[in-house]
Amino acid sequence: MSPVDRLNDMLRRVPAWTVYVLAVLPPAWLFWQGVTGGLGVDPVKVMEHRLGELALQLIVAGLAITPIRRIFGLNLIRYRRAIGIVSFVYVVLHFLCWLVLDMGLRLDQVAGDILKRPYITVGMVAMILMAPLALSSNNASVRKLGATRWKGLHRLAYAVAILAALHFLWLVKAWPLRPALYLGVILLLLGYRAVSNRAGAPASA
Repeated sequence: MSPVDRLNDMLRRVPAWTVYVLAVLPPAWLFWQGVTGGLGVDPVKVMEHRLGELALQLIVAGLAITPIRRIFGLNLIRYRRAIGIVSFVYVVLHFLCWLVLDMGLRLDQVAGDILKRPYITVGMVAMILMAPLALSSNNASVRKLGATRWKGLHRLAYAVAILAALHFLWLVKAWPLRPALYLGVILLLLGYRAVSNRAGAPASA
């Protein structure tokens, strides 16, 4: 048995709900650091940005599952749904940090910023597109929509990934390396998927 086969055998014993349990830890740790003064002079901004970046990292992880399986044989498919749902939860927490803690629920100013600031507009669109993906990430939705329609709906994840990366890139404004790397990795993963599917690999693999 190869090392990858042994690893796949080990992963089969790890239930998908483990992802949800582990997902509680980063926000809880951020909150604890915030209330104990461990996030510096502007803890709200730090929490907001870290939650957003964690969500982006999970979006990239979800996109990477299929290429990892096709290239290396490592099967993480069973965790993809949980990763997608957790990434949406982190996006919502990121948004709530901005809406409640940063903006103080000043809805008129919130609406103005959404309309006037492109990075916020793009972020809002990404979150809105993620909502139906998270809500339909269950077997009942697959049965109700049918496999073909469900897969078509979940192709929105590709647009979400690009929009989320652009949101981060425009947020920092100075074109630093890290946000550009996220966008580059996302485009690379989507490009690999397109080429692989054109070559005949199953779209759902």
